[in-house]
Amino acid sequence: MKKKNKKEKNSLFSNIIYALKTINKCSPMLVTSYVLMQTAQWFFVGFIQQILFLRLLLQLIENGGNFESFAKLVLLFACAGFLSKATDYVMDYFVNTRVKYFYKNMNDLIFRKAVKVDIACFDNPNFYNIYKRATEIVANDHFIEFSYNFGNILANIITGTFLVVYVVSIDYKLLLILLFAGVVFIASTVKGKIEVVRDKEMTSHKRSKDYVKRTVFLKDFAKDMRTSGIYEVMHNRFKTAVDENRAILKEYGLKMMLLEATGGFFGKALPVVSAYSYATYRFVVKKNLAISDFSVIVTAVSNLKDVLNNLSDSIAKLFREAEYFANLREFMEYEPTVISGSKKAEEFESLEFKDVHFTYPDAKRPSLNGLSLKINKNETIAVVGKNGAGKTTFVKLLLRFYDPDGGTILYNGTDIREYDIASLREKLATVFQDYKVFALTVNENVLCRETENDSDSENVDSALKSAGIFEKIMSLPEKKETVFTREFDEKGTGLSGGEQQKLCTARMFARNFDFALLDEPSSALDPIAEYKMYESLIEATKDKTVIYISHRLSSAVLSDRIYVFDSGTVSECGTHDELMANGKGYCEMFNLQASSYRNAEGGDE
Repeated sequence: MKKKNKKEKNSLFSNIIYALKTINKCSPMLVTSYVLMQTAQWFFVGFIQQILFLRLLLQLIENGGNFESFAKLVLLFACAGFLSKATDYVMDYFVNTRVKYFYKNMNDLIFRKAVKVDIACFDNPNFYNIYKRATEIVANDHFIEFSYNFGNILANIITGTFLVVYVVSIDYKLLLILLFAGVVFIASTVKGKIEVVRDKEMTSHKRSKDYVKRTVFLKDFAKDMRTSGIYEVMHNRFKTAVDENRAILKEYGLKMMLLEATGGFFGKALPVVSAYSYATYRFVVKKNLAISDFSVIVTAVSNLKDVLNNLSDSIAKLFREAEYFANLREFMEYEPTVISGSKKAEEFESLEFKDVHFTYPDAKRPSLNGLSLKINKNETIAVVGKNGAGKTTFVKLLLRFYDPDGGTILYNGTDIREYDIASLREKLATVFQDYKVFALTVNENVLCRETENDSDSENVDSALKSAGIFEKIMSLPEKKETVFTREFDEKGTGLSGGEQQKLCTARMFARNFDFALLDEPSSALDPIAEYKMYESLIEATKDKTVIYISHRLSSAVLSDRIYVFDSGTVSECGTHDELMANGKGYCEMFNLQASSYRNAEGGDE
């Protein structure tokens, strides 16, 4: 992740502005609703009901007012109360609907950003910590806390202003209570900062706990959990994460307790005692305070104390929540290092790697070390080599998951970085060795979108047949509407590893592509299924350019040219017959694989 300017990153008020803009973008009027709701509550109860109405009522009694004046006062108070409650109920309903909008829209923004970040980020544990903290805005309802406290601040400022004016009209000396509020504010602010630091330190341990909780319930890990000792290892990892977080909580717990106690003493005990003592002194000793003022002033000071304490606490909490939005901001403002060009990719003519070098972040040795090769239109190419030779890295650079550290990749003679990434990838039909089947229907897994018409259905049928899995799919109760896994649908089903790979291969057959890129397309297939799949691939890719990436050499025999990778560069190049005649690394690998097949056949007999 790119580092932001430190001043910008640590700017509290810029983070508050960012939070307000983000919340308003995802859910307009949410913050405003909280402001109106909190103001209706605080101003009516804290000032109109307990101060203004009480003082007017006591003055009416002192001055011998009649029943008509009393009735008018009560009616006015009732109208104000009705308006306050109506505002509260309407805004509460509005807040609930706005919150749902935020959940949806904020998740959409985070998800869309997550699929745009560089693949390199997923090799970086720090990135996962940043991503985890960003998602906590939604997962832990920090946006609600921010909105609530922002509304509280404005409501308390409005209510507090009226209370201050009232208290000053009686005795300005009572405003010394503001000094106590200052201590509460400092204590609350320090406490909030400690909470943010504490939560950041706990992030990596929380991720460890979440990983264990997730894997224990996933089907992919169920067999290993039950047939090996890995559960104990995972359970120990979980306990370690819990213990680490407990240690962090313990480390900061005493400080937070002392700050909480300080805030309580200066925010609650001292202001009330001071106000009562001073009012009693003026009423009893000085005898210069009216009974109506004495009765109300204690309530006014107490309410002002509550308002100021709540204001201090809300400001401190708002600052804390702004720090969480700073985490979101860091994630959302991440700028990919793999930058898309503006040129639209044309129909494929040629691909060339010229002296390409690449090393993964934090890797000790390069994965590609001066790789050079060229592929022309309508050629069938096999890229073979041992594990770790750089074959998959070649695919990742071609798809621009990464950019090379040195050298150039040319598509139709133009640097690949000049092309729009989406248009470039549209030209390539890719099947990865670490294939994934999603918990969606067969149709959606093949088309990677929803089926829209009969033509789409026919396209899926053709793709499934070419991949050799049509009959299997049509034997399922829901056929092409079958959902994979039973996680979301009790009528769902599972597939074997080979069947899953065939389904993923069907995605390629369903696309209109110029260039097929198959990274270990038969890794989960038996030799017979592999042979049939290659027959289908040859038929479906006539007049297409195809690259087979594999350490199994059955695809190489069918290719126009073979590139043998070794230590990140091309060690041999030629046809199958030429490389066999050379008697070097390719010939040795082919003979070893051929002998293993012959031995397997002899054993079966």
